[in-house]
Amino acid sequence: MLTLILALAAATAPTTPACTVPDGTVVHLELALTNREKALGLMYRDSLAADAGMLFVFDNDALLPFWMKNTFIPLDLVWLDASGRVVDVRADVQPCREDPCPSYSPAAPARTVLEVNAGFAAAHGIKRGAMLRFAGVAGYPVAVPR
Repeated sequence: MLTLILALAAATAPTTPACTVPDGTVVHLELALTNREKALGLMYRDSLAADAGMLFVFDNDALLPFWMKNTFIPLDLVWLDASGRVVDVRADVQPCREDPCPSYSPAAPARTVLEVNAGFAAAHGIKRGAMLRFAGVAGYPVAVPR
């Protein structure tokens, strides 16, 4: 009976948001889902764990510009389409200390943006065309109709 209860609990336990990159490394994700979370992003942080990132999830594909205002750590910006395929990467984007801060846009429309520590993308095989796998992110990747 205890085994059945534990099995049911494990089957219904929510999955912690994570992303597996091409070399098999798992990135533990914070999600930016609301407008407020997206506006704040990784601002005002002094560090980001080596295995951590933030995933910004949008409702539609778009050319999603990002900037580094009030961001204290250099980041890699990774734009992904609705299926989890990388459409663009901007490596080693530096913090912006003074206005006006530059804006960075992808070469193609994207559904999500993954922010990780600078250098992470190159070190783990994240480049245009690569496929990333996600768990614990409701509604992403988007199921493609057959």
